[in-house]
Amino acid sequence: MGTTGALQGDDRRATTEVVVSRRGSVRVSGHLTVQGADLLRGTVESLRRSGHARVLLDLADVRGADLAGLRVLRDLERTMAAGGGELRLLAPPTSPAPLA
Repeated sequence: MGTTGALQGDDRRATTEVVVSRRGSVRVSGHLTVQGADLLRGTVESLRRSGHARVLLDLADVRGADLAGLRVLRDLERTMAAGGGELRLLAPPTSPAPLA
């Protein structure tokens, strides 16, 4: 069963995630800011602790990302790899995008 989390505040910059725990996947939408990235970090770490060696992040619905959000993605990839796991990114943002 999946769970949904949303960061409250300015809706234009909100990050929403839908988690499918049994598959180890997270679909992210909205804007990946530092606050949303922290939410995502916690979700990925929770999936890893629950036994998922691979976690899939579907970022196709991310409309913007700031530098802090991109750094969190990079750090999560490194953390998973260091533990023998893998963070797979589907449609990752490649550079910071406007968050207007």
